[in-house]
Amino acid sequence: MKAIYAPWRMCYLKADKPDGCVFCKESLRQEDLILLEGKTAYVMMNLYPYINGHLMIIPYRHVFKMNDLSAEEKLELFQLVDVSVKALEECLHPEGFNIGINLGKAAGAGVDDHIHIHVVPRWIGDTNFMTIIGEVRVIPDDLIKTWEKLLPYFKNVCQEDSI
Repeated sequence: MKAIYAPWRMCYLKADKPDGCVFCKESLRQEDLILLEGKTAYVMMNLYPYINGHLMIIPYRHVFKMNDLSAEEKLELFQLVDVSVKALEECLHPEGFNIGINLGKAAGAGVDDHIHIHVVPRWIGDTNFMTIIGEVRVIPDDLIKTWEKLLPYFKNVCQEDSI
């Protein structure tokens, strides 16, 4: 049997699970790893990232179809994608990005009833033998440390772009 040490998972396993949608929050908290709160959507770190710096952009409103988003929500979602890419470029210096929306369980959506956009920074060689042979992802930095690194960059980019 293969074993991998992942102590951060214990908090999740022992914690009370929220009722309802995990993205619908009456009040966002620092411990939710929020990087930016917009008018109709917000940016947060993915708690279960594919790689270091994996972000999600999420509308506040509980919507699961693209055509149910308002024009204002669509515009802000993609403005927040732009801000996220700029902040990640300045802070983590990735060599590329995967940006996508998984619509429905069949498309790989872990939360399939609340639309959200993934912004995943990529580096050449970031997929190594652990992913290919061991079917395990290695995240090279702690989530909280990455959030702390990114937060000032988000504030800086927002000031520059007047968001």
